[in-house]
Parts: sequence; C-alpha cells; structure tokens
Amino acid sequence: MAAALPAGVDGLCGLWIDESGSARLALAGPDGRRETTRDSFRPFAWLSTPPVDEPVAGISIERLKGEAVFHRLAHGDSPAQLDAFIAMARQSGQVDAIWPLESQYLVQRRARLYSGLGFGQLRRCQLDIETGSADGSFSDAARPEDAVLAIGLRCGGRDRTLVLEPSDPDGERRLLEGLNAVLAEFDPDVIEGHNLFKFDLDYLRQRCRRFRVPCAWGRFGQEASFRRSRLKLAERWIDFPRCDLPGRAVADTYLLVQLHDLGARAMASYGLKEAAVHFGITPEGREGRTHLEGPRIHEAFRSDRGRFLAYLADDLRETAGLAGLLLPTYVEQARSFPILLQEAILRGTTGKIDLLFLEEYYHARQACPAPPAIGPFEGGFARSFRAGVFRHVLHFDVASLYPSLLLQIGRNPVNDRLGVFIPLLSRLREYRLRCKLLAREAETAEMRAEYQARQASFKILINSFYGYLGFSGARFGDGELAAEVTQRGRELLQALIREFEANGCAVLEADTDGLYLSAEAHFAASGALLERVARILPPGIELEFGGQYQAMFCYKAKNYALYDGARIILRGSALRSRGIEPYLKRLTDRMIAFLLGAAAESPLELLKETRRRIADRTAPVAELARSEILGQNPEAYEQFVAAGGKPRRAAAEAALRLSPRPRMGDRIAYYLAVAESGQNADWQRARPVSGHDQAAAPYDPAAYLAKLDDWLERYGPFLGVKAEGGVQGDLL
Repeated sequence: MAAALPAGVDGLCGLWIDESGSARLALAGPDGRRETTRDSFRPFAWLSTPPVDEPVAGISIERLKGEAVFHRLAHGDSPAQLDAFIAMARQSGQVDAIWPLESQYLVQRRARLYSGLGFGQLRRCQLDIETGSADGSFSDAARPEDAVLAIGLRCGGRDRTLVLEPSDPDGERRLLEGLNAVLAEFDPDVIEGHNLFKFDLDYLRQRCRRFRVPCAWGRFGQEASFRRSRLKLAERWIDFPRCDLPGRAVADTYLLVQLHDLGARAMASYGLKEAAVHFGITPEGREGRTHLEGPRIHEAFRSDRGRFLAYLADDLRETAGLAGLLLPTYVEQARSFPILLQEAILRGTTGKIDLLFLEEYYHARQACPAPPAIGPFEGGFARSFRAGVFRHVLHFDVASLYPSLLLQIGRNPVNDRLGVFIPLLSRLREYRLRCKLLAREAETAEMRAEYQARQASFKILINSFYGYLGFSGARFGDGELAAEVTQRGRELLQALIREFEANGCAVLEADTDGLYLSAEAHFAASGALLERVARILPPGIELEFGGQYQAMFCYKAKNYALYDGARIILRGSALRSRGIEPYLKRLTDRMIAFLLGAAAESPLELLKETRRRIADRTAPVAELARSEILGQNPEAYEQFVAAGGKPRRAAAEAALRLSPRPRMGDRIAYYLAVAESGQNADWQRARPVSGHDQAAAPYDPAAYLAKLDDWLERYGPFLGVKAEGGVQGDLL
C-alpha cells in the first residue's frame, strides 16, 4: 500500500469514496503498476440557513464571506452524518451540494484524475460478449435457456477470451466467475465497449443474478452498481441502465459516437460495424472483417468456432479503435475538471463549468449564488443568401468568436463576486493555444496526438463558456452579458459580409461565426483575400480560412452540400436525416452528387426505376421503411394515449407491436401497411419492419409513390424538372 496522496502528486487513476467517507485511491506508478491507498475526506454542502442553532455531532458549520443565497458551509465527519444533517436542513432552507462524492474529494484536494498520465498510459480494457438463444431469436438474458457464449477482453495488448463449455452444466457460472478473475488480474482504469450499458453489462448482470455470481467488476473488491439513467442528446433522450464501477470508468462507445455526431449529424447508423467504417477503423468494403448476422452467431459458435472467435476479436478491435479516437477528449476533461471520467462523458457542459467555479468559491470560503433566471435573447446571425449550385467556394470563420468577444468585453457575470469567469477563460484559452502549437511541433507522433486531443477538448470547453452564460441552470449565468456577446457577434459577421461583397465575392451562407462565398477571382489566392478583409476586425478577433470547395449546393438555411473534389460533405437535417427512408436517401445522394459535379448520372433514371419497383412491389420493405428514435418508453406512450394524449406517433405504435419492447432512445424501423377501412393515418398503418408479412400486411405502394412526388416537388427545380400530378415530371 502506497502513502496517502499529497497535494499535487500525479498518477491518480481511480477513486471511490466508501461508506465511511474514506477516499480509496488507485495510483499509477512510474513502472505502470497500480497501487491502492486511502486518504481522509470530509463531505460538505452549502446551506442558505442553518437548521439549528446548537452544535450537531459530527457536523461543523462555517459562515462564508460575502452575501449570496448559500452563505453557510457544512462539513460532516462521514457521508451518513452529512446526509442526515442535509435532510434536516432542507426542512428550513435550501441546500446545495456537489455529487457524486468523488467530485467533492477532487474539489477539496484540488486533485485531478489522470494528471501526469498520457492517454497511452491508461489501462484500457475492451469488453464484448456474444450470446445465444435456443430458438435462434434475439438472445434474452431473462430466458433461462439463453446464455453467454463468450466474453472477449483486450487490455494493453493482452487478449483473453472466455468461452462457454456447452457440455458443462456449470459452464456459464464458471464463465461469469472467470470474468471477475480476469478483471481483477488486468485491473483496468477504463472498461470500453459498444452498447455496453444497454446490452453487454446489463446482460451479464442478469445472468450473474441468475447464477448467484457477484458482479465483482470494480476496484477495491467492490461490486458494480446499476440504476436507470438518461442522457440528453440534442432534442432526444436515451434511456439506459447505467453501470458504475468503484475505482474504474465505463466508456460506452455507442454513446461516444452519438455525442461526436451531435454537431455534424453525418452518420446514418451508430452500430459498431457502421461506425468503424465511418471513422476509418475498418475499410469501406470491410475487407478482412469477419461478419456474422445476428441469427448466425450461435450457429457459428457450434459449427465454426474459428469464425465465431474471429468475429468477436474484430468487435474488440473496432471498439478499441473507436475509443482511441473519441475517448481522449473526455480523458482531458477529467484532467481539467474535478470529475470522474464516466461523469465527464455523461454530464452536460454546464455542470462541468460549475465545478470549476465552485472549486474556487469553496477554497476562498466565499458565499455561493443560486442560478439566476435567464430571459430570452436574440442569438447569432444566420442566413442563406442564395439557393442553387455555385462554384469556386471559399469558407472563412472567426476563431472562437464568442470566447474572444467575452475576453474583449472583459466583464465577469454579475453574480461572480470572486471574479473567476474571465481570468479562468483567459487561462484556458492560453493553455489551448500552447497545446495547439505543440500538436504541430512536439517531437513524437504520440505526443502530437496527445496535444491535439488536449487542444480539441479545450476548444470545446472555452466555446462552452458563452453557452453557460445563457443557460438558466448555470449558477453564474448572465443573460444580459450573453445578449451583448451575440449582438456584437451579429454586428461583426454583418461587417464581414459587407467587406467580402466589396471585394467582389457572392456570399452564399452565413451562420454565427462563419461564411461561405463564391469567389472565382480569389479562389487561387484566398490568403490575400483573408488578409484584406481581416483588417476591419478589432484586436483579439481573428479570421481564419476554413477551406475551399469546387462546388456548393445551397438548399435552404443551414442545409447545404460541399464538394472538395474528393468527397461530399453534407450539412443540415434536410439533406442527411438519419430517419429518411433509404430509397429517398439514395435519390437525394444521387441528386447531390450530380448537381455538384461529383457524378455524371442524373437521379431521374433512378427515380423512374424506383417508381416502377414500388408500384409492382418488387422493392424490398427495408428500402422503404422509415426509422425514428423513440422519444419515450412504450409504457409511457400507452399511458399518454390512454389519457387522451395527441398526436399519436407512428414509430411508437410500431414499437408497441414488438416483443421484447424497445426502450426510449432505441431506433425503430417501420413501414406503412395498406390501409384498412377507416384507418388511413400513418400511426394506424405503422408496422415494425422486423414483422413484415407481404401476404398478411403488405406495404402500401401508393403511400411511397406519393413520397416520390413530394421529393420531386422539393428538388425538381434544381434538376430542371417539375412534378405533374403524380407522374415522374416534365422538363422545365
């Protein structure tokens, strides 16, 4: 056992606060070994009013400096004592505390996880399971006859595959016990997997419960804990059974991929195989990748064990590749915030930034404000100036526009009495610029990649400071300051538009901090154009060249396509919605490639052929099916409908027909069946694709032909075609 962690010591790679309040630490040694130790810790909470005047055993209370809602700070000798005191304090006033307790410890010690460790020094373990069912259907952990067939683990170059022995009546129990032993041996800092929460770990939990095997997957001899959780991704929620491992982090690449795609929304699927291709981990044609359809996995386990194990090994390889690309950003956040890695992945930006402020206020013993109310204010300038196809396109944007404007204004939020906001933003920006320089100039490729991850993480962080100001749940929010920033941003972007136009450019698209413009005269000398235009910018505001493109298709505001001569880049949900029916997506992709000059074949022949195949029902139902992500669990939807709720939703109705039922956040593919008498609405005709029966419930050709007419009405003008009463169309 190592000595307790003094302030400033690097190498903290695991942390857990036990029931007594003792901090249990895992430390990385210079040789890569992991040692465990303990440290003292006193949990704390801020109070608006002390619940009692007389002293309480095990509780100390301080009066804080300044005037704010939370002007008392309570410390407890143990979590149980503080919890009891908080329950009493809530009866007479407000209480605010940092959760989980591990973040309190990091705040109290001014410590950070993984400090002094490069990403390559983390012990990362990829985990994947393969399961089987007796009847060949999708495996269900609740069915006694189904089973875990194999568990694959990969950690630091070491592979371990645990395989079920079918002839052993205790085979699955031994398999689960073997997992506990391997995790204890590998002692990873992070366990990575794809759909780890909703499938692998939850399946293992249910099988462990069946065979009375403890889920001993944590450090310090601790078992896993599970609870229902939700993650908000833009406009939708994902419902999942969260798993927490004392002293370790769980990183689900299924969630990491979706978090990455929030801005670009360029991915059609978040499945492991598709994501691996998208990120270049597996070749486009999937050469060398062992492939097994779900129903064939159990069969391969029985009759082609080599192929089965190769498939499992490829899953681990792809998971490691995805995590290697997407996890460094969150590891850097854990190095920067007083937060666990798993919390860094699952928690929103506002809560992370709050921790930085609370750390300063805690150590300064300064009273803390409550989050203020934030009224509505006007956002950034966004406008589409032209529609159609344009050549010789240049892209310029203002580097970190809103953070730069905040630093230029130089004013802290109104309730930041310590004046933490602007100095902190300035330090983070300087650190990011240093990392950006080192990402180009560091001696080794490994160090360049490390600094690239750091600068990318800090770019996200400093850009979030503006959003924090305008968020109603932010403790140091300031709507007036946020409104001033957006006003200056709009004025600056409009000034840039006027200057580019004065230099003979045709502005195509403007959005908050960036511009696309058609500029044939400047296409070969974009640097000179940038230098001329940037002269109008105030000090501290920098204009950057974002790229050049042979062509751009402008459809409508925030929806466009770019072609750089090698690849097509889509922006906006109208052109790349993941829910669009595959036959319409294929048409749209063909049209965009044709308009941009990336392909010679017009989509009109494909349109004609698609219309014929739908009319004679030779088009497969999978090409026609729409897919949507469930916004609520089926049970909640049933209650909503029973209470008279409207509107009824096609995807939710299709989900009610599935067994087992999907959960909120799952994607459902459905088609429209031929309408029965009096049932013409989409929600009445929606059927899950997995249950398609061409004889009993065929798809409705008329519905899908009508969608082709709608497609032609939207895009026909760009092709020189108009729709005429449900036929293919005429040339304009």
